[in-house]
Amino acid sequence: MPKDRRTGHLVMFAVTLIFGINIPLSKSLLPTWISPEGLTLSRIIFGTVLFWIVSLFTTYERVPLKEHHLFFVGALCGVVFNQGLFITGLNMTSAIDASIIITSGPLFAMIFAAILLKEPISFLKVSGIFVGASGAILLVYSGHHASVSHTSNLTGNLMIFGSAFIYAFYLVFSKPLTLRYSPITMMKWMFLYATILLTPFYYKQILSAPVYLHPEKIVVLQMIYTLVFATFLTYLLIPMAQQRIRPTTISMYNNFQPLVASLVAVSVGMDHFSAIKLLSAVLIFCGVYLVTRSKAKPVEEDVKL
Repeated sequence: MPKDRRTGHLVMFAVTLIFGINIPLSKSLLPTWISPEGLTLSRIIFGTVLFWIVSLFTTYERVPLKEHHLFFVGALCGVVFNQGLFITGLNMTSAIDASIIITSGPLFAMIFAAILLKEPISFLKVSGIFVGASGAILLVYSGHHASVSHTSNLTGNLMIFGSAFIYAFYLVFSKPLTLRYSPITMMKWMFLYATILLTPFYYKQILSAPVYLHPEKIVVLQMIYTLVFATFLTYLLIPMAQQRIRPTTISMYNNFQPLVASLVAVSVGMDHFSAIKLLSAVLIFCGVYLVTRSKAKPVEEDVKL
């Protein structure tokens, strides 16, 4: 495997690990400590401030006025709707349902990549998507049967589904941008546009949030993790992965999130390792491998969207 592709996979492993841990942390904050809208806006404002501060210490990249609409669309799809729908949906439904639904992301990414980037839909790619999804779903369902609580909500599930759909589009749509601009430049503009869009509607959710008015140490640590690692760091790393591996492959890493959550539960004694978990892990890894081995079409910098 070429060094660049290997780096892309390592980056996505790190992103998946961070996101997998963040799902139960965010779930525990909602809605007692902060509303879904307040958490979404907190992440976006924090990301904006940090990306612009970091940009002061990196090489300046001028973005032509005619390309700012691409960053605006990226802000809508990759930040506003992706984060907003997922956090709101997670608050309304179970983490189990959310984990199952996000396995649809690679299928959407494959379709969008075929339409926008002219990526071929090969037998290996389709097989990999379904093998990986089956492993993730098997893992989630095995955990569900062992659990006594399961709160499902149709509206929440639809929001998670919408988040997976929009995120898949974002991965494909923003791929050419990653070849023209650095991750810092991309994120500072996308997060700025997202902040401008959402602040007038959700700022009161931050001002009234107990996490800021009556903070407790453990809750503050959870918020720090969500803001620093699950927002700033992940959104910095994802464009780095996009430069090196395909959108469908990146989306396949969503299937690792329930596996990460399961391994965390095992490590803290909340769950136990089983043959089903091993089989699920094998299926997920095989799915990513098959998608990686499928035919690819190079994406040029001058791809027009």
